[in-house]
Amino acid sequence: MQKPKPGTPSRDQIRRAPKVLLHDHLDGGLRPGTIVDIARSTGYEDLPETDPDKLGTWFRQAADSGSLERYLETFTHTCAVMQTRDALVRVAAECAEDLAADGVVYAEVRYAPEQHLEGGLTLDEVVEAVNTGFRLGERRAREDGNRIRVGALLTAMRHAARSQEIAELANRHRDSGVAGFDIAGAEAGYPPTRHLDAFDYLKRENNHFTIHAGEAFGLPSIWQALQWCGADRLGHGVRIIDDIEAGPDGEVSLGRLAAYVRDKRVPLEMCPTSNLQTGAATSYAEHPIGLLRRLYFRVTVNTDNRLMSGTSMSREFEHLVEAFGYTLDDMQWFTVNAMKSAFIPFDERLAMINEVIKPGYAELKAEWLFEPGGLERPLASGSASREG
Repeated sequence: MQKPKPGTPSRDQIRRAPKVLLHDHLDGGLRPGTIVDIARSTGYEDLPETDPDKLGTWFRQAADSGSLERYLETFTHTCAVMQTRDALVRVAAECAEDLAADGVVYAEVRYAPEQHLEGGLTLDEVVEAVNTGFRLGERRAREDGNRIRVGALLTAMRHAARSQEIAELANRHRDSGVAGFDIAGAEAGYPPTRHLDAFDYLKRENNHFTIHAGEAFGLPSIWQALQWCGADRLGHGVRIIDDIEAGPDGEVSLGRLAAYVRDKRVPLEMCPTSNLQTGAATSYAEHPIGLLRRLYFRVTVNTDNRLMSGTSMSREFEHLVEAFGYTLDDMQWFTVNAMKSAFIPFDERLAMINEVIKPGYAELKAEWLFEPGGLERPLASGSASREG
Protein backbone atom coordinates (compact mmCIF):
# COMPACT_ATOMS: atom_id res chain seq x y z
CA MET A 1 0.00 0.00 0.00
CA GLN A 2 1.23 3.49 -0.82
CA LYS A 3 2.70 5.33 2.19
CA PRO A 4 2.17 9.06 2.86
CA LYS A 5 5.06 11.39 2.24
CA PRO A 6 7.53 12.24 5.02
CA GLY A 7 6.92 15.52 6.78
CA THR A 8 10.21 16.81 8.16
CA PRO A 9 12.17 18.93 5.67
CA SER A 10 15.87 18.31 5.21
CA ARG A 11 18.41 21.07 5.71
CA ASP A 12 18.81 21.31 1.93
CA GLN A 13 15.06 21.59 1.43
CA ILE A 14 14.86 24.34 4.05
CA ARG A 15 17.56 26.27 2.22
CA ARG A 16 15.87 25.84 -1.17
CA ALA A 17 12.37 26.65 0.10
CA PRO A 18 11.12 30.11 -0.94
CA LYS A 19 11.23 32.37 2.09
CA VAL A 20 10.01 35.89 2.90
CA LEU A 21 11.86 38.17 5.30
CA LEU A 22 10.23 41.24 6.85
CA HIS A 23 12.57 42.09 9.74
CA ASP A 24 16.26 42.33 8.87
CA HIS A 25 18.65 45.19 9.68
CA LEU A 26 21.10 46.20 6.97
CA ASP A 27 23.73 47.23 9.51
CA GLY A 28 23.23 43.91 11.30
CA GLY A 29 24.00 41.70 8.33
CA LEU A 30 27.39 42.71 6.97
CA ARG A 31 29.92 40.11 5.93
CA PRO A 32 32.85 40.21 8.40
CA GLY A 33 35.30 40.35 5.49
CA THR A 34 33.52 43.39 4.11
CA ILE A 35 33.79 45.16 7.46
CA VAL A 36 37.53 44.51 7.52
CA ASP A 37 37.98 45.66 3.90
CA ILE A 38 36.06 48.90 4.31
CA ALA A 39 37.68 49.67 7.67
CA ARG A 40 41.09 49.28 6.07
CA SER A 41 40.25 51.45 3.07
CA THR A 42 38.61 54.22 5.12
CA GLY A 43 41.09 54.26 7.99
CA TYR A 44 38.71 53.02 10.68
CA GLU A 45 40.99 51.57 13.36
CA ASP A 46 38.64 50.62 16.21
CA LEU A 47 37.64 47.12 15.12
CA PRO A 48 38.11 44.59 17.95
CA GLU A 49 39.50 42.06 15.43
CA THR A 50 40.91 42.41 11.92
CA ASP A 51 40.72 38.73 10.97
CA PRO A 52 37.25 38.16 9.39
CA ASP A 53 36.63 34.83 11.14
CA LYS A 54 37.64 36.19 14.53
CA LEU A 55 35.62 39.34 13.93
CA GLY A 56 32.50 37.33 13.13
CA THR A 57 32.97 35.38 16.36
CA TRP A 58 33.41 38.61 18.31
CA PHE A 59 30.12 40.00 17.02
CA ARG A 60 28.20 36.85 17.97
CA GLN A 61 29.74 36.69 21.43
CA ALA A 62 29.22 40.40 22.10
CA ALA A 63 25.58 40.11 21.10
CA ASP A 64 24.98 36.96 23.15
CA SER A 65 24.63 38.86 26.41
CA GLY A 66 20.94 38.75 27.30
CA SER A 67 20.69 42.54 27.15
CA LEU A 68 19.13 44.52 24.32
CA GLU A 69 21.23 47.57 25.21
CA ARG A 70 24.49 45.56 25.04
CA TYR A 71 23.29 43.94 21.82
CA LEU A 72 22.81 47.36 20.23
CA GLU A 73 26.39 48.39 21.07
CA THR A 74 27.75 46.06 18.39
CA PHE A 75 26.33 48.36 15.72
CA THR A 76 28.95 51.01 16.47
CA HIS A 77 31.42 49.14 14.28
CA THR A 78 29.09 48.22 11.42
CA CYS A 79 27.74 51.75 11.13
CA ALA A 80 31.28 53.12 11.23
CA VAL A 81 32.12 51.38 7.94
CA MET A 82 28.85 52.44 6.25
CA GLN A 83 29.57 56.15 5.82
CA THR A 84 30.36 56.45 2.11
CA ARG A 85 28.33 55.87 -1.02
CA ASP A 86 30.58 53.05 -2.21
CA ALA A 87 30.35 51.29 1.16
CA LEU A 88 26.56 51.54 1.27
CA VAL A 89 26.20 50.25 -2.29
CA ARG A 90 28.50 47.32 -1.52
CA VAL A 91 26.81 46.39 1.74
CA ALA A 92 23.31 46.58 0.24
CA ALA A 93 24.29 44.56 -2.83
CA GLU A 94 25.90 41.84 -0.72
CA CYS A 95 22.84 41.78 1.52
CA ALA A 96 20.57 41.04 -1.45
CA GLU A 97 22.98 38.40 -2.79
CA ASP A 98 23.30 36.65 0.57
CA LEU A 99 19.56 36.55 1.14
CA ALA A 100 18.88 35.25 -2.38
CA ALA A 101 21.48 32.51 -1.97
CA ASP A 102 19.59 31.45 1.16
CA GLY A 103 16.30 31.07 -0.71
CA VAL A 104 14.74 34.41 0.24
CA VAL A 105 12.52 35.59 -2.63
CA TYR A 106 11.21 38.78 -1.01
CA ALA A 107 12.80 40.88 1.74
CA GLU A 108 12.21 44.19 3.45
CA VAL A 109 15.53 45.34 4.88
CA ARG A 110 15.61 48.25 7.30
CA TYR A 111 18.25 50.79 8.21
CA ALA A 112 18.48 54.25 9.82
CA PRO A 113 19.66 56.85 7.28
CA GLU A 114 20.52 59.25 10.11
CA GLN A 115 23.30 56.88 11.19
CA HIS A 116 25.17 57.14 7.88
CA LEU A 117 25.90 60.88 7.59
CA GLU A 118 29.38 61.13 9.12
CA GLY A 119 31.10 60.93 5.73
CA GLY A 120 29.22 63.93 4.41
CA LEU A 121 26.31 62.20 2.66
CA THR A 122 22.84 63.72 2.82
CA LEU A 123 19.84 61.67 3.87
CA ASP A 124 18.65 61.44 0.27
CA GLU A 125 22.09 60.35 -0.91
CA VAL A 126 22.12 57.58 1.69
CA VAL A 127 18.77 56.27 0.47
CA GLU A 128 19.80 56.48 -3.16
CA ALA A 129 23.03 54.57 -2.46
CA VAL A 130 21.26 51.77 -0.62
CA ASN A 131 18.59 51.47 -3.30
CA THR A 132 21.33 51.30 -5.93
CA GLY A 133 22.99 48.52 -3.96
CA PHE A 134 19.79 46.50 -3.64
CA ARG A 135 19.17 46.71 -7.39
CA LEU A 136 22.77 45.66 -8.06
CA GLY A 137 22.42 42.73 -5.67
CA GLU A 138 19.17 41.65 -7.30
CA ARG A 139 20.88 41.60 -10.72
CA ARG A 140 23.85 39.64 -9.41
CA ALA A 141 21.51 37.16 -7.74
CA ARG A 142 19.69 36.58 -11.03
CA GLU A 143 23.02 35.96 -12.74
CA ASP A 144 23.69 33.28 -10.10
CA GLY A 145 20.32 31.65 -10.76
CA ASN A 146 18.52 33.13 -7.74
CA ARG A 147 15.54 35.46 -7.66
CA ILE A 148 14.90 38.09 -5.02
CA ARG A 149 13.09 41.37 -4.64
CA VAL A 150 14.26 43.73 -1.88
CA GLY A 151 12.47 46.75 -0.47
CA ALA A 152 13.89 49.18 2.06
CA LEU A 153 12.35 50.29 5.34
CA LEU A 154 13.68 53.61 6.65
CA THR A 155 14.17 53.57 10.40
CA ALA A 156 14.13 56.49 12.82
CA MET A 157 15.92 56.04 16.13
CA ARG A 158 13.64 56.14 19.17
CA HIS A 159 16.04 58.21 21.26
CA ALA A 160 16.55 60.87 18.57
CA ALA A 161 14.27 63.63 17.31
CA ARG A 162 14.37 63.04 13.56
CA SER A 163 11.38 60.74 13.08
CA GLN A 164 9.31 63.32 11.19
CA GLU A 165 12.24 64.02 8.88
CA ILE A 166 12.82 60.30 8.24
CA ALA A 167 9.09 59.73 7.68
CA GLU A 168 9.11 62.44 5.02
CA LEU A 169 12.23 60.86 3.52
CA ALA A 170 10.47 57.48 3.32
CA ASN A 171 7.48 59.06 1.64
CA ARG A 172 9.70 60.91 -0.81
CA HIS A 173 11.38 57.69 -1.95
CA ARG A 174 8.37 55.36 -1.77
CA ASP A 175 8.26 54.94 -5.55
CA SER A 176 11.96 54.17 -5.90
CA GLY A 177 12.44 51.21 -3.59
CA VAL A 178 11.43 52.34 -0.08
CA ALA A 179 8.55 50.19 1.14
CA GLY A 180 7.86 51.86 4.48
CA PHE A 181 8.99 53.28 7.82
CA ASP A 182 10.06 51.96 11.22
CA ILE A 183 11.34 53.13 14.58
CA ALA A 184 14.01 51.17 16.44
CA GLY A 185 16.39 51.37 19.38
CA ALA A 186 16.04 50.75 23.09
CA GLU A 187 12.35 50.54 24.03
CA ALA A 188 12.59 51.32 27.75
CA GLY A 189 12.16 55.04 28.29
CA TYR A 190 11.49 55.76 24.62
CA PRO A 191 7.83 54.89 23.94
CA PRO A 192 6.55 55.00 20.36
CA THR A 193 4.12 57.78 21.35
CA ARG A 194 7.10 60.19 21.29
CA HIS A 195 6.89 59.96 17.49
CA LEU A 196 3.15 60.47 16.96
CA ASP A 197 3.71 63.33 14.52
CA ALA A 198 5.62 61.03 12.19
CA PHE A 199 3.01 58.28 12.37
CA ASP A 200 0.15 60.69 11.83
CA TYR A 201 1.97 62.10 8.81
CA LEU A 202 2.46 58.63 7.31
CA LYS A 203 -1.19 57.74 7.82
CA ARG A 204 -2.25 60.94 6.07
CA GLU A 205 0.06 60.00 3.20
CA ASN A 206 -1.38 56.45 3.05
CA ASN A 207 2.06 55.02 3.71
CA HIS A 208 3.07 51.89 5.62
CA PHE A 209 4.98 51.55 8.88
CA THR A 210 6.02 48.97 11.41
CA ILE A 211 7.16 49.63 14.98
CA HIS A 212 9.66 47.77 17.14
CA ALA A 213 7.46 46.86 20.11
CA GLY A 214 7.04 44.09 22.64
CA GLU A 215 10.67 42.94 22.59
CA ALA A 216 12.52 44.32 25.62
CA PHE A 217 9.40 46.06 26.91
CA GLY A 218 6.00 44.52 27.57
CA LEU A 219 2.35 44.90 26.71
CA PRO A 220 2.17 48.71 27.05
CA SER A 221 4.66 49.01 24.20
CA ILE A 222 2.47 46.84 21.97
CA TRP A 223 -0.72 48.64 22.99
CA GLN A 224 0.78 52.06 22.26
CA ALA A 225 2.20 50.92 18.90
CA LEU A 226 -1.22 49.70 17.78
CA GLN A 227 -3.81 51.88 19.46
CA TRP A 228 -1.99 55.21 19.66
CA CYS A 229 0.34 55.01 16.66
CA GLY A 230 -1.59 52.74 14.28
CA ALA A 231 1.24 50.38 13.31
CA ASP A 232 0.62 48.03 10.40
CA ARG A 233 2.96 45.41 11.89
CA LEU A 234 4.79 44.76 15.15
CA GLY A 235 8.57 44.39 15.08
CA HIS A 236 9.06 41.34 17.32
CA GLY A 237 5.87 41.59 19.40
CA VAL A 238 7.04 38.55 21.36
CA ARG A 239 5.74 39.93 24.66
CA ILE A 240 2.14 39.53 23.50
CA ILE A 241 2.54 36.17 25.21
CA ASP A 242 2.17 38.05 28.52
CA ASP A 243 -1.51 38.54 27.67
CA ILE A 244 -2.13 34.81 27.13
CA GLU A 245 -2.80 32.39 29.99
CA ALA A 246 -2.49 28.63 29.70
CA GLY A 247 -4.29 26.64 32.40
CA PRO A 248 -3.14 23.31 33.88
CA ASP A 249 -5.71 21.54 31.70
CA GLY A 250 -4.20 23.02 28.56
CA GLU A 251 -6.98 25.55 28.07
CA VAL A 252 -5.73 28.86 26.71
CA SER A 253 -7.26 32.24 27.52
CA LEU A 254 -6.47 35.39 25.56
CA GLY A 255 -6.54 38.81 27.15
CA ARG A 256 -8.18 41.64 25.27
CA LEU A 257 -4.98 42.91 23.67
CA ALA A 258 -3.89 39.44 22.54
CA ALA A 259 -7.37 38.75 21.19
CA TYR A 260 -7.30 42.06 19.30
CA VAL A 261 -3.90 41.26 17.78
CA ARG A 262 -5.10 37.86 16.62
CA ASP A 263 -8.56 38.99 15.47
CA LYS A 264 -7.14 41.92 13.49
CA ARG A 265 -4.44 39.67 11.98
CA VAL A 266 -1.68 42.03 13.13
CA PRO A 267 1.58 40.63 11.71
CA LEU A 268 4.20 39.70 14.30
CA GLU A 269 7.79 39.94 13.04
CA MET A 270 9.26 37.17 15.20
CA CYS A 271 13.05 36.77 15.41
CA PRO A 272 13.72 33.64 17.50
CA THR A 273 17.54 33.63 17.71
CA SER A 274 17.70 37.36 18.40
CA ASN A 275 15.07 36.96 21.13
CA LEU A 276 17.24 34.34 22.83
CA GLN A 277 20.23 36.70 22.76
CA THR A 278 18.33 39.64 24.23
CA GLY A 279 16.56 37.56 26.87
CA ALA A 280 13.08 37.89 25.37
CA ALA A 281 12.93 34.08 25.25
CA THR A 282 14.86 31.33 27.05
CA SER A 283 15.11 28.62 24.38
CA TYR A 284 13.81 27.75 20.93
CA ALA A 285 11.52 25.09 22.39
CA GLU A 286 10.06 27.61 24.85
CA HIS A 287 9.86 30.51 22.43
CA PRO A 288 6.31 31.95 22.27
CA ILE A 289 6.26 31.38 18.52
CA GLY A 290 5.20 27.78 19.17
CA LEU A 291 2.04 28.71 21.06
CA LEU A 292 1.29 31.70 18.82
CA ARG A 293 1.49 29.49 15.75
CA ARG A 294 -0.89 26.94 17.34
CA LEU A 295 -3.31 29.76 18.11
CA TYR A 296 -3.07 31.05 14.50
CA PHE A 297 -1.70 34.49 15.20
CA ARG A 298 -0.27 36.15 12.08
CA VAL A 299 3.27 35.02 12.90
CA THR A 300 6.25 35.50 10.59
CA VAL A 301 9.84 34.23 10.94
CA ASN A 302 12.76 36.66 10.61
CA THR A 303 16.50 37.07 11.19
CA ASP A 304 16.79 40.54 12.79
CA ASN A 305 20.60 40.78 12.62
CA ARG A 306 22.29 37.99 10.70
CA LEU A 307 25.84 38.96 11.68
CA MET A 308 25.23 39.39 15.41
CA SER A 309 23.07 36.28 15.65
CA GLY A 310 25.18 34.17 13.30
CA THR A 311 21.97 33.27 11.55
CA SER A 312 20.03 33.17 8.29
CA MET A 313 16.43 32.46 7.38
CA SER A 314 17.35 28.83 6.79
CA ARG A 315 18.98 28.54 10.22
CA GLU A 316 15.95 30.13 11.89
CA PHE A 317 13.69 27.53 10.27
CA GLU A 318 16.12 24.72 11.11
CA HIS A 319 15.85 25.65 14.79
CA LEU A 320 12.05 25.75 14.61
CA VAL A 321 11.83 22.44 12.77
CA GLU A 322 13.98 20.84 15.47
CA ALA A 323 12.10 22.49 18.35
CA PHE A 324 8.52 22.03 17.15
CA GLY A 325 8.67 19.36 14.45
CA TYR A 326 7.53 21.79 11.79
CA THR A 327 6.97 20.51 8.27
CA LEU A 328 7.14 22.12 4.86
CA ASP A 329 3.44 22.92 5.33
CA ASP A 330 4.33 24.93 8.44
CA MET A 331 7.14 26.71 6.60
CA GLN A 332 4.72 27.59 3.83
CA TRP A 333 2.23 28.90 6.40
CA PHE A 334 4.83 31.22 7.93
CA THR A 335 6.00 32.32 4.49
CA VAL A 336 2.52 33.07 3.18
CA ASN A 337 1.82 35.01 6.39
CA ALA A 338 4.87 37.15 5.71
CA MET A 339 4.02 37.74 2.06
CA LYS A 340 0.46 38.73 2.97
CA SER A 341 1.95 41.28 5.39
CA ALA A 342 4.53 42.83 3.05
CA PHE A 343 4.40 46.53 2.18
CA ILE A 344 3.96 46.10 -1.57
CA PRO A 345 0.71 46.28 -3.58
CA PHE A 346 -1.89 43.55 -3.08
CA ASP A 347 -1.70 42.20 -6.63
CA GLU A 348 2.06 41.80 -6.35
CA ARG A 349 1.76 40.03 -2.99
CA LEU A 350 -0.86 37.70 -4.47
CA ALA A 351 1.32 36.94 -7.48
CA MET A 352 4.29 36.15 -5.22
CA ILE A 353 2.15 33.77 -3.18
CA ASN A 354 0.47 32.00 -6.09
CA GLU A 355 3.26 32.04 -8.67
CA VAL A 356 6.41 31.76 -6.57
CA ILE A 357 5.81 30.59 -3.00
CA LYS A 358 3.10 27.93 -3.34
CA PRO A 359 4.61 26.35 -6.47
CA GLY A 360 8.01 26.30 -4.76
CA TYR A 361 6.69 24.43 -1.77
CA ALA A 362 4.60 22.11 -3.92
CA GLU A 363 7.73 21.09 -5.79
CA LEU A 364 9.64 20.46 -2.56
CA LYS A 365 6.77 18.45 -1.08
CA ALA A 366 6.66 16.28 -4.22
CA GLU A 367 10.36 15.38 -4.16
CA TRP A 368 9.78 12.26 -2.06
CA LEU A 369 7.94 10.73 -5.02
CA PHE A 370 11.15 10.69 -7.05
CA GLU A 371 13.50 9.35 -4.39
CA PRO A 372 14.59 5.69 -4.46
CA GLY A 373 12.03 3.82 -2.39
CA GLY A 374 9.99 6.99 -2.01
CA LEU A 375 6.71 5.10 -1.85
CA GLU A 376 8.01 2.80 0.89
CA ARG A 377 8.93 5.45 3.45
CA PRO A 378 7.28 5.30 6.89
CA LEU A 379 4.38 7.49 7.86
CA ALA A 380 5.42 10.86 9.28
CA SER A 381 3.27 13.23 11.24
CA GLY A 382 2.10 16.43 9.63
CA SER A 383 0.53 19.52 11.08
CA ALA A 384 -2.25 21.93 10.27
CA SER A 385 -1.56 24.26 7.39
CA ARG A 386 -4.49 26.62 7.68
CA GLU A 387 -3.32 30.01 6.47
CA GLY A 388 -3.44 33.11 8.64
